[in-house]
Amino acid sequence: MSSLFDRLRLADFHQDVLRNIVSLRQSQDLFDDLSDEPGEWLLAQKVEGEVKPPPYRSPTPIIDRPFEDAAWFNAIAWPFQHRQTSRFSDGSFGVWYGSESVETTVHESAHHWYHGLLRDAGFEGLEVVSERKVYAVACDAALLDLREAVAEYPDLLHPSDHALCRSVGARIHREGHPGLLTRSVRRPAGENVAVFHPAVLSDPRHDCQLSYRLQGGRIVVEKQPGIAWITLDVGTVGE
Repeated sequence: MSSLFDRLRLADFHQDVLRNIVSLRQSQDLFDDLSDEPGEWLLAQKVEGEVKPPPYRSPTPIIDRPFEDAAWFNAIAWPFQHRQTSRFSDGSFGVWYGSESVETTVHESAHHWYHGLLRDAGFEGLEVVSERKVYAVACDAALLDLREAVAEYPDLLHPSDHALCRSVGARIHREGHPGLLTRSVRRPAGENVAVFHPAVLSDPRHDCQLSYRLQGGRIVVEKQPGIAWITLDVGTVGE
């Protein structure tokens, strides 16, 4: 392990990272339980907008506006508050993952959607649709750069054996490093960021909405409803 860290350099990282999460393309109207008429929903929204106080602008939204600032919670806080096992964590601490492009997030998330959810539940032979939301999040940190180390330590990109990665993650978390930069396992041309401390993440913004459709052994990804954007054969999303 020490020989690996001896070879690492820091990447002075200051750019947006894309995070792809489960969401809804169209949310439910808050007033639809009061009336069956959409026109009356609009009237209720207008009245609410006229009477409620101006939005509160907090310098610490995660503390002062937990209900108002849903984007912060969904795009940044969730993995730190809901810890789970992942490539760089055994589940005892949270890790936030993002990618350099929407395309890379699709390859990464399609793998976990198919293998971690659909196939385990026995749904791989059905037509299943999942709605996703992609956020752009600013990341400003000195990240440990694992991109060149994979040539000497190929297990950093092993598709299913996470032992080495979790050892790296445990040390990074224990010593207080903000995160790391690595190559994508699911899309060789892509890169991923794993962040261990939310303080280096800020300014979450909605980037796009996606639909994933499992259909005939393929995962069809749509940016616009009904128009295929990326199509993946389930055999290419890896184990």
